[in-house]
Amino acid sequence: MDLGIAGKVALVGASAGGLGLAVARRLAMEGCHVAICDKDAARLDRALDEVQAAGPHGRAKAYPVDLTRAESIAALVDRVKADLGPIAILVTNSGGPPPGTFAEATDDKWHLGYELTFMSAVRLIRLVLPGMQAAEWGRIINFASRALREPIENLMISNGMRLAVAGMAKTLATEVAAFGITVNNIGPGPTLTDRAIELAAARARKKGTSVEAELAATAARIPRGRLATPEEQAAAAAFLASNLAGHINGVSLLVDGGETRAL
Repeated sequence: MDLGIAGKVALVGASAGGLGLAVARRLAMEGCHVAICDKDAARLDRALDEVQAAGPHGRAKAYPVDLTRAESIAALVDRVKADLGPIAILVTNSGGPPPGTFAEATDDKWHLGYELTFMSAVRLIRLVLPGMQAAEWGRIINFASRALREPIENLMISNGMRLAVAGMAKTLATEVAAFGITVNNIGPGPTLTDRAIELAAARARKKGTSVEAELAATAARIPRGRLATPEEQAAAAAFLASNLAGHINGVSLLVDGGETRAL
């Protein structure tokens, strides 16, 4: 299936590993020129090798960035435009705030969640929109969480921030649709990433169990009987980025194997 995005420039947030790297690889496979970025500069070289191997006919660049700082995001977008060209596809992704209950959520943790999860998406979108509007084509895809439909236990800050991103994105979708730009969210269910292991470890500490037991319990809740792979999440993002998805706008797509019971 030709997604019609070969040659377009894509910027993927937090893409030295996990979901971000899987999305970057998938877009490279579709022929996009891909910019990856991450705060962990040490992982970027390996990630860049993977993206280049996945898409040998496109260009790929890697950039260190701190997604909690406005000036770092602005420098990133400027460098991507200078190196690869106008950004046509933006995938916002930033990992997640620290787990915990309301009682454990200090002001510092709330501020971190706000800057990392919400404002990083706002700032990236703000900087790429003018170019998309000028081109009369654009795709904005925000990685959120299945918490968009059903809050997740022990993720107080993440639940709040993900809903904020979704509310912003839904409103923006109607504002920019006339320019040929779509704005959508992906709500991943449990996926085999470092983040899933981190959350399982947090639950294990609270309950006195093991990471393996927590991951097994999570898989048992999913009708498919397993966690998603990063590649399955990436396939959904690539489709939303495509020409074929041009009339899909303002939606939050759950990719969770049927775990979420809410409509």
